[in-house]
Amino acid sequence: MTQTITVIRGDGIGPEIMDATLRVLDSMQLGLRYEDADAGLMALEKHGELLPAATLESIRRNGIALKSPLTTPVGEGFSSINVALRRHFDLYANVRPAKSFPNTKSRFPKGIDLITVRENTEGAYIGEGQSITEDGETATLMQKVTRKGSERIVRYAFDLARRTGRKKITVVHKANILKTTSGLFLKVAREVAAQYPEIECNEMIVDNTCMQLVMRPEQFDVIVTTNLFGDIISDLCAGLVGGLGLAPGANIGADAAIFEAVHGTAPDIAGQGLANPCALILGAGQMLDHLGEPDEATRLRKAVVATLEAKDSLTPDLGGSGNTMSFAKAIAGRL
Repeated sequence: MTQTITVIRGDGIGPEIMDATLRVLDSMQLGLRYEDADAGLMALEKHGELLPAATLESIRRNGIALKSPLTTPVGEGFSSINVALRRHFDLYANVRPAKSFPNTKSRFPKGIDLITVRENTEGAYIGEGQSITEDGETATLMQKVTRKGSERIVRYAFDLARRTGRKKITVVHKANILKTTSGLFLKVAREVAAQYPEIECNEMIVDNTCMQLVMRPEQFDVIVTTNLFGDIISDLCAGLVGGLGLAPGANIGADAAIFEAVHGTAPDIAGQGLANPCALILGAGQMLDHLGEPDEATRLRKAVVATLEAKDSLTPDLGGSGNTMSFAKAIAGRL
C-alpha cells in the first residue's frame, strides 16, 4: 500500500494515543506514510486558529485523516472543530461499531456486534434558525432533513451491510410525532430498502430502540438513523460494550474520510501514560477497511482481542498495570 495519511495528534491524551496507534500500524508494515497537521488548542497556540487552512489542505490532498480528540474552547465564539470538519468535507456518514470485547467492565462481554450509521450533516445539529425571544423565555431551532441526505445515508448503510455480509438493517425514526422530518427520512428509507431485497429491514421508533438496546442488544445488526438520534444511540451502544475507551468512529464522505477515537481529551490524565489507546487503534482498523484492506483490518482487530484476552499490559481502566505504549506494544507484538 502507498497511502499518505493526515495525522492530527490532538489535545490532552491525543498525542499519547496517536503515538501508540502509529506504533501498532508501523508493526503491520503496510507502507503507510504520515503527514502531521495541527488542529485544536495546539493549533490555536501555534497558528492562532483552531483549524488552520494548511490542515484542511492536507486532508483534501490525502483524502484520509486519522484524528485524536480535540479541544474546542468553551464560549468565546468558538464552534465545534469536529462539526466544522464534517461540514467542510461533507462527511455525511458517521459509522460507529460496538462490539463485545473480553476482560472489560462491560455488562455484555459477549454477544454484541452492531454498527450505528448516523447521518452527519442535517437534522437538529445544523444550527440554522436558532433564535431566542427578547424576554429570554422562548428559544427556537430549525430542524432540516432532505431527500438527498436521507437517501445517501440509508444507501450507505445498506451498501455497508452488503459489503460486510450483514443481514439486517434497523431504520430508527420518530415519524409518529415528527411527521415531516422523520417522516421524510422513513419514507426514503423504505424506498431504498426495496432495492436490497436480500437484506432484512425493520423499522423502530427511537425510544423503543433505546429500551431494546438495553434489554436485547443482540437483536441489532446495523442501525441507520438521523443525526441527533444517531449521536445518542451510538454512545448508548458504546456504554453496552465497555465505554468510549473502546469506541472508534469514522466520518466518511465522497472525497474524504476522517477516522477517530470518539472519546474526549481527558486532560486530567494527559501525559501520565494512563490512556487506553484502543479506540483510536480500532479507528485505524476502520481506516484500513476504507482503504480496501479488510484482511489487514481484521488482523488488527484480532490482535486487540488477543491482547485483551491475555490481559497483557492493559491500561488501568481495563484493570491492568500497563501504560498507553506498553499496551500498544503488546498489540503490535501479536501482529
